[in-house]
Amino acid sequence: VGGKLYILGGGWSTTGSPTAPMAVAIKIEVPWDRTNVSHDWRLALVDADGRPVQTSDDRAVEVSGQLEVGRPAGLPDGTPLDAPLVVTFGSMPLSPGRYEWRLEIQEFVETCAFLVRS
Repeated sequence: VGGKLYILGGGWSTTGSPTAPMAVAIKIEVPWDRTNVSHDWRLALVDADGRPVQTSDDRAVEVSGQLEVGRPAGLPDGTPLDAPLVVTFGSMPLSPGRYEWRLEIQEFVETCAFLVRS
């Protein structure tokens, strides 16, 4: 709402299996010189060895899309712009171990890890 992310129950780093339904909430700061340009993004779940996690029907747990942020009139030159993004996922049966969400936007990569306990 209004460009803000509202998060309830966020910030966990350990879970059981199957996982509860979850969401990945991201605030992307788009540099001034990269506004008004389309950017491809991809969010994928990978295991501790960096391999894609597969669903029961052998599809990778990933979502991709495009992001474009326009500069509003009157914004001072050089001001970065925020772009909130939320992706939801249903419950997943994951084996015990370490996993990470990997966000790729052009050459930029950011990760966030969590542990599935036995």
